[in-house]
Amino acid sequence: MVYAYLRVSTSKQDPLNQKREIINYAKSKGIIINKWVIETCSGKQHKKNRKLGRLLKSLKKDDILIVTEISRLSRTLHEIMSIMGDCLEKEIIIYSTKDRYTFDNSLNSKVLSFAFGLVAEIEHKLISQRTKEALALRKERGVILGRKKGSSPKLLRLENEKENIIKMIKEKESIKYICSTYDISTETFRKFRRNNDDIEFLLKNRNSTI
Repeated sequence: MVYAYLRVSTSKQDPLNQKREIINYAKSKGIIINKWVIETCSGKQHKKNRKLGRLLKSLKKDDILIVTEISRLSRTLHEIMSIMGDCLEKEIIIYSTKDRYTFDNSLNSKVLSFAFGLVAEIEHKLISQRTKEALALRKERGVILGRKKGSSPKLLRLENEKENIIKMIKEKESIKYICSTYDISTETFRKFRRNNDDIEFLLKNRNSTI
């Protein structure tokens, strides 16, 4: 069986471009798509809470899964690696049309999968290291760590994730998507952007509103 998986982050996005690309790719490979799985959700959601999770459970040996990009499977490298590892173990083939990756039981695929896993582990360690260094620097400067009386833990979380949020804004992710990713309300995000002139500047320049 050949499955095509399409994911968009918001209902405003159209999966038609993804579908066209997969159709063209399948034709070039002489592959017939047996089933399409399309969903609208954040890639930050765990696979078990998505249609993808049910799809992965149903896949069997020699089945093929086609996506336009590996990032459609998840927004985190760790979960991507978990998915690819499970598929390799079950001898399921993954094709990524834009990335031009093929993950099967070949040696090249295993080396590529190992490289992805190594990058994921390095990324995890770097994030942990940067967090520890930032906390140590703030402590050295006399900043009182921990939650201030009356402060919002969700606002503090946004402050800690500011670099990632700036990246998401530059990539033109919607405010709704950002709020969904960090499980916050639009009101909380309004407070966050009011406290950060650089965030406000980026959003105004791309004519975003909430």
